[in-house]
Amino acid sequence: MSLNIQAADNKPRIAIIIDDIGYHKADLKLIDLPFALTFSVLPYTPYGQSAARYAFQAQKDVMLHMPMQASNSKQPGPGALTADMSRQQVHKALQLALADIPYAIGINNHMGSYYTAQEQPMAWAMEYLQKRHLFFVDSLTTAQSKAGKYAQQYGVTNLSRQVFLDNEQTEAAISKQFETLLRIARKRQTAIAIAHPYPETYTFLRKNLPKLQEQGIVLVSITQLLPQSHNVIAAGFTAPASSAP
Repeated sequence: MSLNIQAADNKPRIAIIIDDIGYHKADLKLIDLPFALTFSVLPYTPYGQSAARYAFQAQKDVMLHMPMQASNSKQPGPGALTADMSRQQVHKALQLALADIPYAIGINNHMGSYYTAQEQPMAWAMEYLQKRHLFFVDSLTTAQSKAGKYAQQYGVTNLSRQVFLDNEQTEAAISKQFETLLRIARKRQTAIAIAHPYPETYTFLRKNLPKLQEQGIVLVSITQLLPQSHNVIAAGFTAPASSAP
């Protein structure tokens, strides 16, 4: 048995985070898939709380998909972090969003191409995550992201997305991105993809994830890619970390 575990340990591993969970009841179908997918849930959405609870009960990893200011005029959604917020406002916005999705064990950014490129705002965000023992997955919506810099400064576990699976929602486009993901995983031993609850994505994953084993690659939940030193704890189990004025 230990030999099998060792063999599995040596296989390249991928994690797939499904973003934008919460707007549609159909999102629950993805949670029902018998695979170690990770679900990143938007706060203040019609089905966000129930989807997060459902995923948690199904022993799937849950993250908070935190809306952050984009560099275009697109609205990231309710409760978003914006660059004009004070430290206290940043911390309060994160606190409220985590209270809405208490099963979250980490966060990643929804949009955020402007916010994640800002020095002080990202420092304040990482300061808060450190207090709550939460990790950050950088969706990398901008090459100018300061997430890594401030995660390191505050001792926050930080991972980054390598591939967006479904920017184009066709089987051919998703398949091409999926092959890129597997290629990166073989080269680096691990890779992270972000996908969305599109019907085409659901169909693709249901069809292709069972084939991973024969390709010598293991799908793991995001917690399996965290360093062993990271103590995984859901936000609902830590006291809200309010900052001093």
